[in-house]
Amino acid sequence: MYSKWWLSFALVLLVIGSVGAADGPQFGEPFPGLPQDVKALFLAGVNEFSAAEEANEGLGPVFNDVSCVACHSNPAVGGDSTITETRFGRMKGGKFDPMTEFGGSLLQVRGLEPDPAHACGPERIPAEATIVAKRKTTPLFGLGLVDNVPDAVLLGIAAAQRALTPEIAGEASIVTDATSGRTRVGRFGWKAQVATLVTFSADAYLNEMGITSPTFPMDNLPNGSADRLEQCDGLKGDPKVPEDNGDGVVAFTDFMTFLAPPPRGAITPQAIAGRVVFDRIGCASCHLPTLVTGPNKVRALNQVRFQPFSDFLLHDMGSLGDGIEQGRAGQRQMRTAPLWGLRVRTTFLHDGRASSLDAAILAHDGQGGGASAKFAQLDTGSKNALMAFLRSL
Repeated sequence: MYSKWWLSFALVLLVIGSVGAADGPQFGEPFPGLPQDVKALFLAGVNEFSAAEEANEGLGPVFNDVSCVACHSNPAVGGDSTITETRFGRMKGGKFDPMTEFGGSLLQVRGLEPDPAHACGPERIPAEATIVAKRKTTPLFGLGLVDNVPDAVLLGIAAAQRALTPEIAGEASIVTDATSGRTRVGRFGWKAQVATLVTFSADAYLNEMGITSPTFPMDNLPNGSADRLEQCDGLKGDPKVPEDNGDGVVAFTDFMTFLAPPPRGAITPQAIAGRVVFDRIGCASCHLPTLVTGPNKVRALNQVRFQPFSDFLLHDMGSLGDGIEQGRAGQRQMRTAPLWGLRVRTTFLHDGRASSLDAAILAHDGQGGGASAKFAQLDTGSKNALMAFLRSL
């Protein structure tokens, strides 16, 4: 039973929350109040992000789709989708083998066909692969804020978890940023294997569309075959020259940098009560509500408090791990998925296996198993409140 003061407080927050959601930028829109030159960068980035690539622009020889928006469209440009990609590997000598000699570990499902004699795709999962995993498209809203969180903040969160909650302590994903060559804390991708948005953009350009850039100047070998690459890449000019000179990568980066975070849904009294449940059963320990960006010359990114509901650290998820090793992340480790924008998603978890929020929570294992078990023991009212909170994100 809610006390009168709590209901009064909830109604105040409801009004504040509703006004904020209505007045702020909506899905797919830029941060409000950007300088005109910065907004122009965002708009140019939207166009590049949405454009379908052609073979004479570098597409292929193997790829997953012809544009970024093909996979990032729900509920607007920059969102998620139900599309999944496939990764594969095997255990060899007690260690994970990404099977690079077979083009691993990412499967490209489409290919160019320059002439009937040289069909170039799709790749196929090698018969020798013993590990096959699906990865769901992730939403991109608000990633400019995530990009501008100092490494020291994420390292500090990991240290605090080790000291205060060692049983669920996350690990920072330390990577070498391919664009700068610097050692950084990874934060993008299901395994936090990428540290910066510019490298995230270049990685997607190569691995999802087959377009090389100064960051990644070498084409993927179709199923690991140099012969197939030579046969199938004839439409694309000098293989030693990157197909994108860097302008496309920069445009993708500008789009994601200035793409506003997802707007909050209606904050009802039940949702407010659900936030209490969220904290009580331990969800907030990993799905950290608030982070703060570092200094930035753009006001929208400068020392901003924002609510992604993630610590962006790697956690041992037990049976929910996907079996793939990537960068610092082991087979059972996954990056804490941000929960902002959850209300518009239709499938959940890294492989989209869950079609409901309660199924997603119950699937948590390993370091997430304690919160999952507490959720299972909640009374109906508390579960409903928690669902209302999650659907407000």
